[in-house]
Amino acid sequence: MNIQRMSARHERNSQTLPSKLVTLLFLVAAVMFGGAVLAAAQTDSTAGYEQEPAVQPAITFTTLVNFDGTNGAYPGRPPHQGLNGNLYGAAAGGANGGGILFEMTPAGTLTTLYNFCPETGCDDGSNPTALFLGADGNVYGETTGGGAFGYGSLFKFTGSGVPTTLHSFDGTDGSTPGDRMVQVGNGHFYGTTFSGGNLSECSGNGCGTIFQMTPGGTLTSLYDFCSLPDCADGAAVYESLAQGPDGDFYGATFGGGAGNSGTIFKITPTGTLTTLYSFCVVSYPFCYDGSNPIGPVSGNDGNFYGTTASGGANSQGSIFKITPSGTLTTIYSFCAQITCPDGSDARNSMILGSDGNFYGTTYYGGASNEGTVFKITPAGVLTTLHSFDGTDGYDQIGVMFQATDGIFYGQTILGGSNGDGTIFSLSVGLRPFVELLATSGKVGTKVIILGNNLKGTTSVTFNGTAATFTVVSSTEITTTVPAGATTGTVKVTTPTATLGSIVNFRVAS
Repeated sequence: MNIQRMSARHERNSQTLPSKLVTLLFLVAAVMFGGAVLAAAQTDSTAGYEQEPAVQPAITFTTLVNFDGTNGAYPGRPPHQGLNGNLYGAAAGGANGGGILFEMTPAGTLTTLYNFCPETGCDDGSNPTALFLGADGNVYGETTGGGAFGYGSLFKFTGSGVPTTLHSFDGTDGSTPGDRMVQVGNGHFYGTTFSGGNLSECSGNGCGTIFQMTPGGTLTSLYDFCSLPDCADGAAVYESLAQGPDGDFYGATFGGGAGNSGTIFKITPTGTLTTLYSFCVVSYPFCYDGSNPIGPVSGNDGNFYGTTASGGANSQGSIFKITPSGTLTTIYSFCAQITCPDGSDARNSMILGSDGNFYGTTYYGGASNEGTVFKITPAGVLTTLHSFDGTDGYDQIGVMFQATDGIFYGQTILGGSNGDGTIFSLSVGLRPFVELLATSGKVGTKVIILGNNLKGTTSVTFNGTAATFTVVSSTEITTTVPAGATTGTVKVTTPTATLGSIVNFRVAS
């Protein structure tokens, strides 16, 4: 399918909210139906961040997979690490045209595990997007279409056989879920839908929802966007939520708000929403603070960081920092250099790397105007790491993922040798770390730890408190939160290294 790229950013800035949502829905449809001086990273003794080396290692970009339709096409979100150290992901295409689930080795060998939509009606869902590993070791994900009512679904997958549909959206409780859910210590999942909810708003499509789901699949709608006049509370959540140290969730809407250019919000686990910031109000009509935000992601310093797809000092998007109370600072405006080699139009959120810096992609700009991969420090120093040229893919949608070996993985919807998108890896010399499948929980909560070369592990500690553990394999450890543990980093001592977690484990009371 020939997918046209979206219009220029200055044209989008003048759109009304319904027009913006149509543009955004086009992006979703692309997945569904075709789908700089370097600064040292901050070091925090309470988190697993490594000090950036004085001499920078070589940057290695590798195209691992070229999709061709039969092995999938137009991947919606990057793959995620599994218990065995391989990566699990989703794409459109496949044998039935309804999308696939796949397993991929770190070297790029891809195996199709399931083809969606084997029957008329696609009750199992169609066009799967973001996958993640739950606290029980199973894979969880969303489909943007299909399900019992055709509005998408949430599912669980053991790694083989047929996925279990946990919930089918009916439109009134949301439609088109598009990014990874967040799982908290009690096992509940929190997520968003791009549209649906109150179907009287946003041209009859609904402006999106926030939901809670139990491990058994019972879904509760927590909030419908555009519940306030003129969508002052925002509309259309494009990326996943971020849980803050206070236990609340933080996110961004692409449209709506007082400036009709998006918001940053906070929502409690019970559904009380507070708008923290509305874009393009103080600086209107130039939107120096940015417009159409995506993200945010929690930083090492307790603040949140995110991107805007447009606006900023050069009208080509920006990167911002916002405090939990809503004070926003623009730390970088894209296209600060002639011909935009630093990138433009950041349509994805960023990922917090194991060095305490943030990594992300832009949709345009770079040496060939096909987008970039960048690193930015919390202070706003940006480094372009790679420029796409089309042969290695283009149209980057979805935040990257960092595996526990320190290597980043990402995807492009289009481009590559067959034009159907790619999966790539990017090594910047960061050291290995450990990932926790549960990032919060009470004393006694079971926690699965992912890593590399874990055999022979001699110690697991929660912020310094020793825990009992079992080494399941070279890539998996099981443990429980020990009595006396406090919120902080989890460290694993192996015969060759001490590995820390990027995210602090929050010990719940």
